[in-house]
Amino acid sequence: MLIAGAVPVTSVMAELRAERSLFHSEADFQHAFAWTVRRLDAGLRVRLEVRQEARQEQDEHLDLLCHGPAGRTAIEFKYFTARFNGVDPHTDEAYALRSHAAADVARRNFVFDIERLERFVRVGPARTNGLALLLTNAHGLWQAPAVDRPTRDREFRLHEGRRLAGILKWGVDGRYFQPNRRHLTGDYRLGWQDFTELPGRNGRFRWLAVPVNAADPPTPAGPGVGRD
Repeated sequence: MLIAGAVPVTSVMAELRAERSLFHSEADFQHAFAWTVRRLDAGLRVRLEVRQEARQEQDEHLDLLCHGPAGRTAIEFKYFTARFNGVDPHTDEAYALRSHAAADVARRNFVFDIERLERFVRVGPARTNGLALLLTNAHGLWQAPAVDRPTRDREFRLHEGRRLAGILKWGVDGRYFQPNRRHLTGDYRLGWQDFTELPGRNGRFRWLAVPVNAADPPTPAGPGVGRD
C-alpha cells in the first residue's frame, strides 16, 4: 500500500532495515518510521500523536498521521518484544529488550487498532486510508499454534495466512467478555514479512502490515467470522 498516496510501506521498512535492526521501544519505532517517511518524500507532512477527528468526544489519538497532495494515511504501531540482548550491527548500539509476556493482549490490541482505523477512515476526507503495523520478535504471533485449543483470544490470532473479518469475540465456551468484542467491516488476510535476523535467542524480527481502505466492503454481522 501507499502511505499518503506516495510512499510504499515496503520502501519505508526496507529503508529502516538498512539503517537499524531493531528499536528500543514502540516510541522509538514510531519516530524512526515517521522520519523515514519524511526523508523518502519531503513533500509529505508527518504528525505524531494526533487526536482522532472521528472520536473528538474521547481522548483517542493516532500514533502517526501522514498527509500530502495525493492523500493521507493514519497509522497505528505495535512493537511487541520477547526478551533479547544483543548489539545492532548497523549502529553498534546495545539492546536489552524486555519480554512482553501477554501475547493474547498483543493480539487483542492489534485488532483494536484495525477497528479504530476503520472508524477513522470511514469518516475521514476522500483519499484517506489506514495502516496497522506490528513489529515483533515473538514467534508465537506469526506461527499458527501446533494444536488449535480453544483460548479466549482464538478469534484474534494473527498468524501467517489467517483471515480477520466480521465479529470477533473474546472468550471460550459461550462466556465472552463483551467490551473486547470487535466488528471489523473489512476483510483482512494476514501476511508476515521478515525485518531482520540477529544472533541469539529471539533475534528474528518480522512485521505485519494491515492496510485499511474506505473501499473495503462490509462483512455480514453474523456469528464470529475470524478464520484460519
